[in-house]
Amino acid sequence: KGSDMITVFYDGKCSLCSKEIDYYRKIAPSGIFDWQDITKSQEKLKKENITLSEGLKLLHAKDHTGQMHIGVDAFILIWKQLKRWRVLAVLVGLPIIKQFANVSYHIFANWRFKRLKHCKLAAKQDRK
Repeated sequence: KGSDMITVFYDGKCSLCSKEIDYYRKIAPSGIFDWQDITKSQEKLKKENITLSEGLKLLHAKDHTGQMHIGVDAFILIWKQLKRWRVLAVLVGLPIIKQFANVSYHIFANWRFKRLKHCKLAAKQDRK
């Protein structure tokens, strides 16, 4: 069952992240996504050889072919499945816009990661 779905690994302890994922969850057709809150279970994340801090820092989504999409690419993968969001997926996928989106997302992701206690703890844990 899981192989034909898109697995989304997200930070459930981050209120902004949770709000966004909850919204996608509400509007997403059923049977497309497997939503994985990595703060509750890291099993599937570990199977992908992704550390908790990597998973917390950037959104990760694995498509039905097994390819991992990270950061902006993960959002594009999600948006492509959602009505009214497909246009944004196409727009953000354009080369110059995508470059800008990637830079902006990484700046935001690093800022968010440094502010959240559970992210700092995960980073410390991963360094061991």
